[in-house]
Amino acid sequence: MRTKSTGNKKINIVTLGCSKNVYDSEVLMGQLQANGKEVVHEDKGDIVVINTCGFIDNAKEESINTILEFVEAKNRGEVEKVFVTGCLSERYKPDLLREIPDVDQYFGTRDLPLLLKHLGADYKHELVGERMITTPKHYAYLKIAEGCDRPCSFCAIPLMRGKNISTPIENLIIEAQKLAAKGTKELILIAQDLTYYGLDLYKKRALGELLLALVKIEGIEWIRLHYAFPSGFPEDVLDIIRTEPKICNYIDIPLQHINTELLKAMKRGTTFEKTNALLDKFRIKVPDMAIRTTLICGFPGETEEKFQEMKEWVRTQRFDRLGCFTYSHEENTTAYVLEDDVPQEVKEARVEEIMELQSQISWEKNQEKIGKTFKCIFDRKEGNYFVGRTEFDSPDVDNTVLVPAENTYISIGEFADVLITSAEEFDLFGELVNA
Repeated sequence: MRTKSTGNKKINIVTLGCSKNVYDSEVLMGQLQANGKEVVHEDKGDIVVINTCGFIDNAKEESINTILEFVEAKNRGEVEKVFVTGCLSERYKPDLLREIPDVDQYFGTRDLPLLLKHLGADYKHELVGERMITTPKHYAYLKIAEGCDRPCSFCAIPLMRGKNISTPIENLIIEAQKLAAKGTKELILIAQDLTYYGLDLYKKRALGELLLALVKIEGIEWIRLHYAFPSGFPEDVLDIIRTEPKICNYIDIPLQHINTELLKAMKRGTTFEKTNALLDKFRIKVPDMAIRTTLICGFPGETEEKFQEMKEWVRTQRFDRLGCFTYSHEENTTAYVLEDDVPQEVKEARVEEIMELQSQISWEKNQEKIGKTFKCIFDRKEGNYFVGRTEFDSPDVDNTVLVPAENTYISIGEFADVLITSAEEFDLFGELVNA
């Protein structure tokens, strides 16, 4: 039976998962636009492309439910075709073909040209830096590398994304310049591991060199670093953060745990002592740095004693920002051979303990900000407040600054100085200075 042409159909891109998936969807949409296609993001369309996540159980469940939802819509005649791409599709394509055969085609994480062909479009190599931005135009993600060479035993990312491939500095500069020309003021640098950047291309860690090039771009005012690895951290980057005003005093460094035995089992390449020495170095070299981290509760072998060690470490380190997740026993990872010996309810209770502790730490740190003035960028108006962020806060995951909208006007996407007048665990409240 002949299938309907994708010629003049509206294409809806649905994005699940992390910021790297957001970036990939934006590149796909840019390619489709350049081919004259009508494309929307998470809106109604004749053709649906679902960019999936396959990282941990909850993300996989969300991806599968979304696929089933659109397959049902297809069976009701509400959409004509459903395509699936991204990490889940890369990792589980044979299973998905068997379990959800009504999807028209499955594609992996590096199948963009093939996906475009099925959508009636050609992959245009000349579109360096061209994307259809789905974030507010004043900030955008800049993916500086794809894949990962790290051997973390719990992580399936290398299975889904492949080995590390850095994007050349000159291409990233072109991309950043195009973003700046369209109104982007804040660049959020992302990769599976920012600190590995350049080793494949330049035979050295080149994140510092990239940062020094990016700060020269007119229009870019903030540059934020996400996802640094603790082992082999390039110390020149700390000097650049301290001396370059455009680079936010902020680092996202997922540390996962602090018990040396578990760090070894996780294949993190670090220890209790080395991790703390690195954190000390951060705070000495960049005294005002906000440190965000991510932790895992319930990794195989995490006894109550080892968990309490991590909890006490969190209490002592007083991280500015912290996320915590339950361990997900992922097939084909090297940790899969270990017994998943921490019951799920214990994992969840431990996460709750850590987050309650972090909530108190965040409240105390926010109280210290009362009476101080911060430069903020404003993302949106929500209810009776304009919602902004300091340089110590990344979109969607960190604290917000709320300024009452009554008798005040703030342009979205613009910077303003805000005097903090009160604070809660994860929100600061303030008023414009010289309003």
